[in-house]
Amino acid sequence: MNIKQIAKAAGVSVATVSRVMNHPENVAPKTRDKILKIMEEEEYKPNWFAQGLNFNKTKTIGLVIPHMLNSMYMEIAKGVEDVAQQKGYITFMCNVEKDTEIEKNYIEQLLTRRVDGIILMFSSLDEKFIKSVEEQDVPVVLIGEDRCAKGFNTVKVDCRIGAENMVSQLIENGHDSIGILYGNDPQQETQDMLEGYKNVLKENDMDISDEYIKLVENTIEGGYLGAKKMMAPGAPRAIFTTSDEIAYGAMDAMKAAGITYGVDGDVIIISFDATHDGLQYTLDGDIHCNVECNPIQAQYVADLIQQMEAGEEFATYTLVEDSAFVAPGIESEYALTMTQEILDGRAY
Repeated sequence: MNIKQIAKAAGVSVATVSRVMNHPENVAPKTRDKILKIMEEEEYKPNWFAQGLNFNKTKTIGLVIPHMLNSMYMEIAKGVEDVAQQKGYITFMCNVEKDTEIEKNYIEQLLTRRVDGIILMFSSLDEKFIKSVEEQDVPVVLIGEDRCAKGFNTVKVDCRIGAENMVSQLIENGHDSIGILYGNDPQQETQDMLEGYKNVLKENDMDISDEYIKLVENTIEGGYLGAKKMMAPGAPRAIFTTSDEIAYGAMDAMKAAGITYGVDGDVIIISFDATHDGLQYTLDGDIHCNVECNPIQAQYVADLIQQMEAGEEFATYTLVEDSAFVAPGIESEYALTMTQEILDGRAY
């Protein structure tokens, strides 16, 4: 049974049936109940896509992620999908494998499907392409930074300050030799972490040794190979890694070399992400990599929405926590709020 047949059975117009499905509060209770009863008896299921075209809403959002096997990306994706589901939206998740052409193709497909908004996670797209998407009246929000696209609604972490906080705490806990394994992506954020690491070493008159600075693939294997090279001249007292995957690889390298790690081990390994509980056991004393969201931080997102609604050219949220470490894991919480604003039609 289609909408016309429902209308005929109820003795009303098609427009009235449509109002019951989309704005039931605008229909007289008696008429509304009659139509709903017929729908229930006939097990009527509305065509959501056609309905979306009629009302310029498809109840869908696109979520473009760099790589599905990265735990931090999936942590953020879960947050986005949770809010979308609560709001009655379907999320189209697109895994682009860090390939710009694949990312562009997915976005074209999402636009063809008339999604209500697109969230780009650590996108490698240039400003020109992203602007072309916005010009089609589709709101776009960036989560994190990769190649420094400026002028867009963005939720990001101040990775330089976060890294400075973490390395400073290591020094305060007596670690006088600290290495860094930093990933090759996201490019901007990992470079910011490297800068923060070097800044703290300089401030504390500590040597910045190339032997203890290794650029690696952002994978477990990359962490393993990087840690092996770092240990060749002698392992540092602590190793700062820019992702969980790299940290796990470094742990495997330590095990293979017979070196213990952890609070009571030979080497402390800390991860900027720390999205897995298991990594907390590698941390020293009061060092924590994650920041819990609180009402004050949530206000940052509300401020961003206000800026966008005021018609300003762009707004960026840089997430910083003065009393603890800042980690990308916090972005999942902000993604929840940002997604809700997209779904409410306010994130433009």
